[in-house]
Amino acid sequence: MKKILLALAFVSLLSLDIQAQQYEVKVITSVESIVPSGLGRSRIVSANDTRDYKEYTSTQTEEDNTRNKSKRKEIRVKGFDETKLLNFFNLGGIRFQNIASNDALIESKINDMLAQGWDLAFVASAVESAGGKGDNNGIFITRYIFKRVKQ
Repeated sequence: MKKILLALAFVSLLSLDIQAQQYEVKVITSVESIVPSGLGRSRIVSANDTRDYKEYTSTQTEEDNTRNKSKRKEIRVKGFDETKLLNFFNLGGIRFQNIASNDALIESKINDMLAQGWDLAFVASAVESAGGKGDNNGIFITRYIFKRVKQ
């Protein structure tokens, strides 16, 4: 009976440890230009500096709708990694070799993150493309959200 109680106590302690684990999150963003003629800029970007969103958040109510007065220069991070990628287009049109090159760089970044103990938790992507005649703007953006047990 003592062995059973001891085993139950041990299992209980293990479950408490698992519940107490906290995670940290890291966001890596790839921005790939889809501007004709290769005029855009494409990058993988990841912040090294941290920010606490609470410092830049205000709560609006019917009684108090005071404007958020956070300063943009305080929000901006100066410490970040920037990896150059190739643009989807060049003067000749879409460039599949550039897409394959970007894939190789993004794979390298993901593999490095996995080697550091991060798990790829979510991927979200979006496109802002040409909005009609004369609109030469466009990006393909992907956010890779990693998580790992806090160290």
